[in-house]
Amino acid sequence: MNMNFDIIVVGAGHAGCEAAAAAATLGSKTLLITHDMTKMAQMSCNPSMGGIAKGQIIREIDALGGRAGIITDKTTIQFRMLNHSKGPAMWSPRAQCDRTLFSFEWRKELESIFNLSFWQDDVTELIIRNKHVCGVKTRMGIEFSCGAVILANGTFLNGLIHIGKKSISGGRISEPASYGLTKQLSELGFSTGRMKTGTPARLDGRTINFNKMIEQKADEISSKFSFLPGIKSKLTQRSCFITHTNKEVHKILESGFSDSPLFNGTINSIGPRYCPSIETKLITFTDKKSHQLFIEPEGVNTEEYYVNGFSSSLPWDVQYAALQKVKGLENVRIFRPGYAIEYDYFDPTQLQSSLETKIIKNLFLAGQINGTTGYEEAGAQGLMAALNAHQKINNSHSIVLNRNDAYIGVLIDDLVTKGVDEPYRMFTSRAEYRILLRQDNADSRLTKIGFKLGLASKERFNLLKTKENNIAIITDFLKDFSVEPSLINQMLEQSGTAIINQKVKAIDLLSRPQININELIKNIPEFNSIENNIPSALKTEILEHCEIEIKYSGYIEREKQIAAKLLKFENLTIPAKFDYLKISSLSTEARQKLIKIKPKTLGQALRIPGVSPSDINILLIYMGR
Repeated sequence: MNMNFDIIVVGAGHAGCEAAAAAATLGSKTLLITHDMTKMAQMSCNPSMGGIAKGQIIREIDALGGRAGIITDKTTIQFRMLNHSKGPAMWSPRAQCDRTLFSFEWRKELESIFNLSFWQDDVTELIIRNKHVCGVKTRMGIEFSCGAVILANGTFLNGLIHIGKKSISGGRISEPASYGLTKQLSELGFSTGRMKTGTPARLDGRTINFNKMIEQKADEISSKFSFLPGIKSKLTQRSCFITHTNKEVHKILESGFSDSPLFNGTINSIGPRYCPSIETKLITFTDKKSHQLFIEPEGVNTEEYYVNGFSSSLPWDVQYAALQKVKGLENVRIFRPGYAIEYDYFDPTQLQSSLETKIIKNLFLAGQINGTTGYEEAGAQGLMAALNAHQKINNSHSIVLNRNDAYIGVLIDDLVTKGVDEPYRMFTSRAEYRILLRQDNADSRLTKIGFKLGLASKERFNLLKTKENNIAIITDFLKDFSVEPSLINQMLEQSGTAIINQKVKAIDLLSRPQININELIKNIPEFNSIENNIPSALKTEILEHCEIEIKYSGYIEREKQIAAKLLKFENLTIPAKFDYLKISSLSTEARQKLIKIKPKTLGQALRIPGVSPSDINILLIYMGR
C-alpha cells in the first residue's frame, strides 16, 4: 500500500470528485479520501444539474476536460433549456438526473483513472511543517504524505442536522459529521464561520395523484451538456409536475413556527437567500397566498420524488400534515422529512485566486467549505483547485480564469475578492460579460486551455477545430454571398419582415430577428450544399453558434472592447509586500480591505467592496502610472 502521494483530495462530493479526476488525469499521483465510497458525488439535495448560470458552469467544466457534463448526460431523465424565450446570453441548460445512477457513474469514471487511489476514512488533522501542508491523519490513525492537499469537505465539518426541536450530528442525513479540521485551522489563524442549507421531504410517488398537477415534459428537441458527441442518456425520460401551496398549507406550517429552529434561536447561521425554506418564504412574502412546487422524479427505477420549493426544518409531523393539504398530495406518504443543516466554512478571502490558502502553502479549498452552495459551483472549484495544485507541485504558474473568460472566473474572483455573507450561488447577473460567456461557446473559450494543460483530450481539441473550421466556412459564405430578391422575398414576406428590391448579402438577412439560419438554408441552394458537408453530430451546435454570433455581433464586439479596456488593470500587478499603511490618502475602509485581501492585481483591487475609483487612482499614482 503506497502511503505517499502527489495530491490528496479530502471529500468525494462534487468538488472532490472533480478535483480527484482532474489531478490524476494531469499525471499527479492522487488519493481520494471519503467517508463512504458508495456515495461519491451524492446529490444531497435536488437530483438535477445545471439551471440559470449553473448550466453554463457545467458546460465550462466539460470544455476544460472535467467530468460533470459527461456524467450528467449519461444519467439524464429530463433535459430542458431554460430561458430559451430570452436572448442567448440567458439560455441555461438543466437536466434532471437519476440520483443513484449519477453517483454510480461517477464512481465508475473515477475507478477507470489508473493514477487515482481511494481510501474510506475520515481526515481529522493536516500534517503541517514550516507553514506547508505535507500530509493528513485519519480517524483510524493512519498518516498519508503528499505534496498538496485539497479540502472539499462539503457540509461535513461539524455538521449539525435540525428537524424541529431535534438536532442530530451529521454531514448528511444518516451520515457522520467530521471533526478536528476546523479547530486545527482556526488555531493556525484561519477565520471560520457557520452557514446553513436545507432540503425538503422525499415523497412516495405511489401515493401522489399526478392527474391533479400540471405535467412538465422535457424539451421536444433534447440537448445535452458534454461537447463530446457520443455521450448521451439511454434512460427513459420522465416528466416533472407542478402544483402549489395554499392558505391551508400555510396555516399548518405557521402552527409549527414556535418549534422551528430557524425562529426559536437554535439556528443562528446564514442560509441561502435565493433558495429559502418554505417557512422563510411565508415570513418574507406575507402577501403571497401560494408558492409553486415542482414534484421531480429521483430516478427511473424508484418511486421517490423530490418536492422542489418545500425545503423545511419544521417538525416532521408539521411538514407531513402541510404536504397533505397540497393539491395532488392529499394521500401522500413521505420517505423522510426535510431538514436544515449547519456546517463550518472558511472565509474565501483567505484564498489566492488559485484557491490555495494564503496562510498554509500547498493547501487548497474547494466547494461549500468556501461558502458556496450548489453542485455546479463546487465542481468548478474542485477542477480549478486540482489544476493549480498540480501546477504548484510541479513549479508551474497558476491557472486563473478572468471574468471575461468564464463563469468559473467570475465565481472564483467573487469569492476571493468580495468574500461571502451568505451561501454563494451563481447567477447570470453576476457576470459583466454575459453575451461572451454563453453556454454554446464554452468550448471555444476553454478547450484550448484544457488541452494545453493536458486535461482536455485530443478528441476534444480536434472536435473544436472541426467546429471552428465549419463556422468560418459558413460565416465567410454568408458575408460573401448576395441573395437575389426572387430567391428570398416569398420567405421574407411569410416571416413578417421587409422584402428586398435588390441583391443583399446573406449575412444581413440573418441579422434580422425574424429570420433564422435554417430558413436561409432551405431557400438558398448554395447554402444548402455547404450545410450538407457539416458533420451531422456537430451540425446543430455549429449552426446555432453561427446564428448567435451574427445576430448579436454588435453586443459581442462591445463587450469585447469593454473587457479589453479593463484587462489593462488585470495586467497591473501589485507588489506582494505593498505597504498600504503608508498611503494616508487612501480611505480607511479601502486600506483595511486591501490589507486583508492583498489583491494580486489592480483589477482585483477595483472589485473589492469599499475600494472606490479614487482609491484606485491613488494606487495608480503610487505605482508610477
